[in-house]
Amino acid sequence: MARTATIDALAFVAEHGVVLESARGPVPNLAELIAGEPIRGSWWGHPRGNAIHNATCAMRDSPDVLVCRLVGGKITYVHRRLWPALVRLASQFKPAQLAAIREEHTASGKHRIVTTAFPRWVTPEIRAAAARLSEEAAKESLGAAIS
Repeated sequence: MARTATIDALAFVAEHGVVLESARGPVPNLAELIAGEPIRGSWWGHPRGNAIHNATCAMRDSPDVLVCRLVGGKITYVHRRLWPALVRLASQFKPAQLAAIREEHTASGKHRIVTTAFPRWVTPEIRAAAARLSEEAAKESLGAAIS
């Protein structure tokens, strides 16, 4: 994947804060950004499928993106700037929605999903920032993702 496309995907997540990988929902989705159009069916069959795959891999590898199942149980990317809001509102979510998901490559070449339960992925700095946020401010920053 071209570096520019990776930067554009990360900029998209940074701008919107909460983005679905490919599902439809109350927030934008990355697959349709890369495709440049709505996608019917699986994005794997789309002419830009490889570019979409590369962008999703880049988001999953980014230290600035939490991959979880926040919105509708679907793969969701949450930009780092919103992590304190998630922590502040944690009691309003199911624990599975806030678990961090990452892919690991096994020695046999297969991929396996590794889940880090909430709040194990939360650093003291994020916890402190969450404590400074009002519930109202946290809800406002997450917007449509929690409607």
